[in-house]
Amino acid sequence: MDNMLHQEYFVYERTFMENQYTLEELEDRIGYHFHDKRLLKQAVTHSSFSNEQKINRQLHYERLEFLGDAVLELVTSDYVYRADPEMQEGQLTKKRASLVCEQALALCGRELEIADFIRLGKGEDATGGRNRDSILCDVMEALIGAVYLDGGMKTAKLFIHRFVLSDTPERGYQFSDSKNNLQEYVQKRIKKDFHYELLEESGPEHDKTFLIEVIVDGQPMGRGQGRTKKMAEQQAAGAALLNLQKLEEGKNECI
Repeated sequence: MDNMLHQEYFVYERTFMENQYTLEELEDRIGYHFHDKRLLKQAVTHSSFSNEQKINRQLHYERLEFLGDAVLELVTSDYVYRADPEMQEGQLTKKRASLVCEQALALCGRELEIADFIRLGKGEDATGGRNRDSILCDVMEALIGAVYLDGGMKTAKLFIHRFVLSDTPERGYQFSDSKNNLQEYVQKRIKKDFHYELLEESGPEHDKTFLIEVIVDGQPMGRGQGRTKKMAEQQAAGAALLNLQKLEEGKNECI
């Protein structure tokens, strides 16, 4: 690292939000240490932060997001293509979309807790931008773009498989319109009543968390948690689908 970049990195470390999170902590969290730290800094910088800088204006993540989106689509396409040789083009497209949609990537970002590291303008931060799905999704794509530029396709692929394509059955059901899928499944196979129950609502008004459970024929079948009731219901429906299918497979094995 040259002296100018080293100095810039330290200035950034000292001023990286007031919560004392640093670039090194983010690198430790994602398991990759950048050769060019400027790429990582750019990946977590929102345009609102850049626009507030009158002097020494910072690059924001939108170009990296564009690149990361393309890398993510290629790696995910390869993954779903190889995972099921019998799956047709329309099904492959739907599967890929469920894995890399905004909600799915935002969930990946929350699991990594990248909100702690995003540099936002004061107004954007004050209105809840740090926990907004669209921004978390964008930062995940920008991180992929940054990793690709810094470490190449092999490193980017490892990052994507570790943080986006892990736990894919759950993610797939969770974000491919699970509520409709659950309704179709129950109507065709179970033919019982089901409904959603709100178990818990916590947090301040501007940052609520909802815990919701799916009840099928009087039995709890899956839970979901989210910052909106809709997101929590989608997660609960996805969990219920998995559990119902496991129960059906168990019955078939006993026949």
